[in-house]
Amino acid sequence: MATLSIKSLPPGDRPRERLFREGAESLSLQELLAVILGRGTAAKPVFTQAREILTEFPSLTALAESSPEQLMEISGLGMAKACQLLACFELANRWQLEQSRTVAERGPLALVSPQYVAAVARSKVRDGKKEHCIVLSFDVRNKLVAADQLSVGILNANLVHPRETFAVGIKRRAATIMLAHNHPSGDLEPSADDLDLTSRLTTAGRIMGIELADHIIFNRSGYLSFKERQLL
Repeated sequence: MATLSIKSLPPGDRPRERLFREGAESLSLQELLAVILGRGTAAKPVFTQAREILTEFPSLTALAESSPEQLMEISGLGMAKACQLLACFELANRWQLEQSRTVAERGPLALVSPQYVAAVARSKVRDGKKEHCIVLSFDVRNKLVAADQLSVGILNANLVHPRETFAVGIKRRAATIMLAHNHPSGDLEPSADDLDLTSRLTTAGRIMGIELADHIIFNRSGYLSFKERQLL
C-alpha cells in the first residue's frame, strides 16, 4: 500500500472512508498521516510521503518534537503540511490538559496526576531549546493555586535553589508544591543534578512545612514522575 496512490484504491478501502465507517482507531499510523496530509504530489503519492515521515521520525515522540524546518526537509512536504502535522500534536496536548484538569478537579480531595502537572508545565514552555523550571502550588484541598515559572536556563544548564523555590510556595500560601522542568534533549531520565536537587528540596520542605509532593521531568509528549519512580 505504501507505493499506491489513494485514488488507485477501491473507494471503500481509502483511509478517509474507513475512518468514517470504522473509526480512527482502525487505521495504521501511515494511514492516519495520509489522512492528515490529504494528498501527495504528482511525483510522490501521499502514502509514500507518510512512509518517509515514519522512516525519518520512527516514533510519535520524535515526530511531535520535530520542528517545521525538520519536517520540510522531507521531499514534498511544504510549510502547510508541516504545520498541519504539528497542529495535530498541539491539539492532542491541549485535549490532554483539558482532560487532566477535569480529573484533577473531580472532588475536593482529588489526587493530582503527574500527567496533569506535566500538561500544565508544558503549557508554560515557549522555547523548547531551553530548560524551564516551574513551581506548581497546591492548597490544602489539593487544588492547583498557581504555576509559576521559577527560571529559564540555556539549553540544559539550569540552577535552582531551595530558597527561591519555597519562596514561591510561601507567596502562594501553598500546602504542597510540585516542581516540573523540561529536558530540551527529550531524554526523560533524571540527571545526577536532578536527583541532588530533589533531595535538597525534600529536606528543605520538611523544614519549611511545605511538602514537595513530586518532581516531574517532561518533554513535548511525555513525563517522568519522581514519586512514581520512587525517587522521592
